[in-house]
Amino acid sequence: MNGRERVEPLPEEPRSGSGRRAQLLSIAARLFAEQGFTATTVREIAEQAGILSGSLYHHFASKEEMVDEILRSYLGAQLAAFRRVTEEGGDPRQELTGLIRVSFAALPRHRRAMAILHHEGDYLAGFATFEYLGRANREFERIWVRVLRDGQRRGVFRPELNPGLAHRLIRDSVSSAVRWYNPTGRMSARAIAEHYTRIFCDGVVLSERE
Repeated sequence: MNGRERVEPLPEEPRSGSGRRAQLLSIAARLFAEQGFTATTVREIAEQAGILSGSLYHHFASKEEMVDEILRSYLGAQLAAFRRVTEEGGDPRQELTGLIRVSFAALPRHRRAMAILHHEGDYLAGFATFEYLGRANREFERIWVRVLRDGQRRGVFRPELNPGLAHRLIRDSVSSAVRWYNPTGRMSARAIAEHYTRIFCDGVVLSERE
């Protein structure tokens, strides 16, 4: 990424190897996603874990530290996945398809982090602790826009396409999927990704040739 702003390291896993710590993060992620970060209290997280509130502070200084670790885990994994797609190469359509696939592939593992960002990302980004959210979004956008513009230059994508708007459309479509995606449902995240790829790349209107 020469000459481009880089997102600071974002760990894919909890920084501590403690099984209890990971359990607390899982409980917190579920509560934050279901009822909101601001509405969830440390006491609720502790009660769900079967411990006293004071015991939770042996693992985390605050619920802000917990959501920070949850979001960094997702963003770090997603940034690495996007970079792998572009580093593997291929034609622009293959790269775009790869970006869409890895976006949806995050749903089974990171859907709670995605839900937190979808509902409260703008709120959290207003605090200095979470300033990296804006930088991560800009880095994601640069990767997508670079692929889309390359496709335009090579005659694969429509020349009138606005790459920035196209990226936001796809990003928001993936983000909103956390509202209805069912990990035990009939359609896997991969199957959903394939349907979205066909819609984004081929549209819904049959051409005259078809």
